[in-house]
Amino acid sequence: MKQRRDSSSLIPTVFFASLVAGAVFIYSSSMFERNAPEVKLSNIGYWNLKDPLHVSISDQSGLLEYTATLNVDGQDYTIANEKLMQPQKSVSLDINPPKQLYRLKSDKAKLTVTARDASKWGFFQGNKVNQEINFVIDNKKPVVTDLTNSYSIEKGGSALVIFKANDEHIKSVKIKTNFGKDFYAQPFEKKGYYIALIAWPIDQPNFRATIEAEDMAGNKAEDYVRLYLVERKYKISNLEVKDEFLDGKIAELSSEFQETAGVSDKIERFRLINETVRAKNEALIHKITSKIDQKKMVTNFSIQPMYPLVNGAPVASYADHRIYSYNGKIVSQAYHMGLDLASTHMGEIKVQNPGRVVFSQSNGLYGNNPIIDHGLGLYTLYGHCSSVDVKEGDEVKSGQVIAKTGLTGYAMGDHLHFGVLVQGIEVRPEEWMDTHWMKINVEDVIKDGKTIIERQ
Repeated sequence: MKQRRDSSSLIPTVFFASLVAGAVFIYSSSMFERNAPEVKLSNIGYWNLKDPLHVSISDQSGLLEYTATLNVDGQDYTIANEKLMQPQKSVSLDINPPKQLYRLKSDKAKLTVTARDASKWGFFQGNKVNQEINFVIDNKKPVVTDLTNSYSIEKGGSALVIFKANDEHIKSVKIKTNFGKDFYAQPFEKKGYYIALIAWPIDQPNFRATIEAEDMAGNKAEDYVRLYLVERKYKISNLEVKDEFLDGKIAELSSEFQETAGVSDKIERFRLINETVRAKNEALIHKITSKIDQKKMVTNFSIQPMYPLVNGAPVASYADHRIYSYNGKIVSQAYHMGLDLASTHMGEIKVQNPGRVVFSQSNGLYGNNPIIDHGLGLYTLYGHCSSVDVKEGDEVKSGQVIAKTGLTGYAMGDHLHFGVLVQGIEVRPEEWMDTHWMKINVEDVIKDGKTIIERQ
């Protein structure tokens, strides 16, 4: 005969199972989340007392209360203190300095942010955060002075600027332009002095450059670069597109680019190659040549006139605005952003200035296209090469043969497409081939800059 099981023996099991279920519920429930509120600050380490400190506090279960206290010279100033009627996922604070802070001489401050969330964790007390953030108070602007620069700049040309930018907490120095392009500077000679090449693009009707220095606290100072602007007119070529060209070179190139895949209309293929593919190739060039080492000290910058092709004769000019028509109707246009030179078949291309090879690959319309960094944001580009004798990372010397002219890419005859760029902006190669221009715009400016710096 079976004995009836005593129900009292099940009580411990049921109790233990309840405990486990309760523990699982607590650990998995959002009501009992265990993460403390998160405090984020937009201003890191410095405060200029003009711009507010932007503080954000957030929490998964919602905030119930928070406090922000500023301590300067041992004195506490309560900036914010609020108990919320309903939990809020996030709170944003713009903390402005108390009026008393402007009278204090201390350059140190500490912000303390405390907050508690709506979690039931910690015996229904919630999670808490107590975060301290130390600041340097800096409300002084950097000192910026344009020391010397090229007298003038041509549309499509370059200029050199040497300036002073002093601040204990300097963050960045650059030269802003009226068309949104920033040119970055490098330290020159000694601490607090800078040098930069700048350029006036051909597609900008006007040019204005302003030196700007910013410190870690966000204080900014400016000085205008005084340059005499020289307007320069560039060639406009009206070209008739022939069927032989469309069925020949363009048909050949169209098989190489994904942009023309499946496009049978030969005028559309031409337009895509001449505009879309060109823009893609030039974007890569601009990206590569925009780089500059903003921390590297420059003590000298000696450049020799650039004649990359012995006995090379110009066959196409820089900034030639080419307008293409087919059967009397304009179908495309583009700017030729280099100087085309031709000599002998597969002529040797030499560099007159040392540098580092930063690109040595095929680049669409430019064909085999080595690019060399000569320092200070100055780059030279060599397009349509039949062969290239250098690779990326190579250091080249003056007089070294780096490639041979050719027909690769969008080339109708054996030649060199020679380009010069300043921080990603194409400039007139002829300037950098002119001994007189280079003397008064580079050599003399550097000499004057060194003299001024020695006197200070």
